[in-house]
Amino acid sequence: MREDVIYSFKGLYRDAFRVKGYVFGEGEKTACIVGSLRGNEYQQVYVCSLLIKKLKELEEYGKVSKDKSIMIVPCGNPYSMNIKKRFWSIDNTDINRMFPGYEKGETTQRIAAGIFEQIKDYKYGIQFASFYMPGHFVPQVRIMKTGNENIEMAKAFGLPFVVVHNPRPFDTATLNYNWQIWDTEAFSIYTSSTEKIDKKSAKTGVNAVLNFLAKEGVIDYEITEGCVSKVIESDKFISIRTTNAGFMKPLVQAGDVVIKGQVMAYVTNPYTGEVIQTVTASTDGIIAFEYDSPIVYQNTAAFKLIPLS
Repeated sequence: MREDVIYSFKGLYRDAFRVKGYVFGEGEKTACIVGSLRGNEYQQVYVCSLLIKKLKELEEYGKVSKDKSIMIVPCGNPYSMNIKKRFWSIDNTDINRMFPGYEKGETTQRIAAGIFEQIKDYKYGIQFASFYMPGHFVPQVRIMKTGNENIEMAKAFGLPFVVVHNPRPFDTATLNYNWQIWDTEAFSIYTSSTEKIDKKSAKTGVNAVLNFLAKEGVIDYEITEGCVSKVIESDKFISIRTTNAGFMKPLVQAGDVVIKGQVMAYVTNPYTGEVIQTVTASTDGIIAFEYDSPIVYQNTAAFKLIPLS
């Protein structure tokens, strides 16, 4: 294993900003795995740490294929992570909305440009991503519909779902989208959490990446049994929304199967404790996303369902 600083700049009042990459093997730039680009993505860094530990072990036993290399970038935003702030601490901008970056632009544009310059030439790009709302996902791999997407390859991760996402205008500035535009086979993996460590889903994410690398001939590794992935378009998800603000008490969680009319949660008045909404399933489905903040607002997507029919 080799540890490299792939991008850095001097800090005025703090230690230098450094983005580190951990490289395994030599030769062709084969696979790059990126963890946190936001300051609250603790799960994403944790999964990368487990992968680094495992790949170091595999490399020591000669299990990384000849003339192939793997880079893991656990954290692309250490400044924000150090102060527990999701976005850039000065102007609240999002590094994952700045790709491919601009080396003469604002700070987050320069960070995105510096990182992208080092990772854009890899054959495969895997990002451990997070959702814009707090909550839990059923483990899944997402790919952008750019015309360069490879749905069959996405199934090699062995995760329950392959979600094909039609990019919105702001998605065109994400790492996943720009990797694909620069001819990298790009995939975003969602485990079940962001700000909290979920060891079970972290292990699922690690196994998914190792399975993928083994199937593509990057490492010599005994593949674990995965799922036969179901492919679904992201716009087919059904949002179950709240009609009132208040405390939410969920009765189901991500990954559960629900039937039409099933009670999924209660919303209560935060002052009186009175139930002001009974949240029910609008169709038979699998819960793809569960909102986990105790307070919900009116019209919050409390759950997202993958319809069974």
